[in-house]
Amino acid sequence: MFTTYPAPPLSPPSAAPSAITEGPPSIFPDFFGMTPWLRKHGIGFHFDNTNEYAGALQHPTRGPHYGNYKDGSSNAGQYSANLIVDWEHLAGIKGFVTRMTTVGRYGTTANRMFGDWLAHSSEIYGGGGNVVVHLVSLYGEESLFGGRFLIAGGRMSQMSDFASSPIFCSFQNNSFCGRPKAAADSTYYGSYPAATWAFRMKGRPRKDLYIQAGVYFAENGIYQNYQHRTGFKFNGANIVGYEIPIEAQWEPHFGPHHDLPGHYKLGFVYDDVRRADNYYNTAGQSYYVYGGKQLMRNSSWQTYFMFDQKLMNYPGRPKSAGLTFMGGYIYNSPHTAVRDFEVYGALMSQGLIPGRPEDMFGVAFSYVSIAPGTRDTTMAMVAAGDYSGMPNHATGVQTNAEVLEVDYSINVMRGVTFRPDFQYYIHPNGQVGLRNSAMLGFKSYVSLF
Repeated sequence: MFTTYPAPPLSPPSAAPSAITEGPPSIFPDFFGMTPWLRKHGIGFHFDNTNEYAGALQHPTRGPHYGNYKDGSSNAGQYSANLIVDWEHLAGIKGFVTRMTTVGRYGTTANRMFGDWLAHSSEIYGGGGNVVVHLVSLYGEESLFGGRFLIAGGRMSQMSDFASSPIFCSFQNNSFCGRPKAAADSTYYGSYPAATWAFRMKGRPRKDLYIQAGVYFAENGIYQNYQHRTGFKFNGANIVGYEIPIEAQWEPHFGPHHDLPGHYKLGFVYDDVRRADNYYNTAGQSYYVYGGKQLMRNSSWQTYFMFDQKLMNYPGRPKSAGLTFMGGYIYNSPHTAVRDFEVYGALMSQGLIPGRPEDMFGVAFSYVSIAPGTRDTTMAMVAAGDYSGMPNHATGVQTNAEVLEVDYSINVMRGVTFRPDFQYYIHPNGQVGLRNSAMLGFKSYVSLF
């Protein structure tokens, strides 16, 4: 038997095929006896809802080139169903587990109202196809050598397996939640709720170290309705290449009592997908200024370093309480990326208030650099007075963007959290010409059963 856990909105469910009888913290933990009965027979099912609201506190930038920017707020949300089957328990297939996740999404995101298209104020927005049921992932995983080696294959999200962390969604803004936004800079990298055909291997040569690698087949239009509105398109006719991610993570425990866990990961991604250069034509000149055909790059790459480290425990409180720091750096091939690099950092304090062990205070900051080629192309277009067809919905020169976020997660009751949230955009959409924007909102999470 095993348990499922409530997953961050941009991550798949996590489960272990082991003798665990407790389920996730939910409003209805047994649901008229159905949930315990299913677990007893090797089937885990979990249903939850995530809702995010945000509204700008000031007027957007006005001007002839700024389109239909407007005042306002918006709400976005998702209901998610996770099904995990332990086939060893159900049918005697040793070490084999299948995982399936579906979602339904609704609403929109408020940041586009004031011109930002780089970091959604409600990360739960997008990619769900505007349908009742959208398939996120469906794959099988085989555990070998006592769980030290895992093999998985099927429809999987690359960004849920690599460059991921369960604590990213301690925040709401899409520059942090799910994965740092620069890590998913390519529209070919499958990121929840989009998936592609894939194969992954993960091994633990020692208890505090894992190494994993995979092959994810790149598909055109995985975030667009014409290809993957429901997520059930399996024929692979739109496969245009592949990505090979490689990642290693060290998991030490520091402190005199070895009770300060950390996670340090280093990764590299190579993709064999033909993509247009963001600046040059085939003659090595600016394609916008001098015309000609845009240079096509046959491959691209990405590298990243990410970590989180618990800095201290709070005496007399549960082990989960304490102060944790999270940070990282992502660098993309500057010739094909929108963001050539991102630097981020965050502090999270859980159980700071006595008697509130599950509450968490968090503050995070992200700096994103626009790739030089993208920046110079927008400069050339603005200099020519051409604001039509600018990349990334830009309405001016793109250089860099920063997002600050502060929130406080309140554990309302078993299975329910409510998180008031403040966000501050500096240079929305990477444009110095757009007014900085402060936003207030909240994020709620309800685990039903």
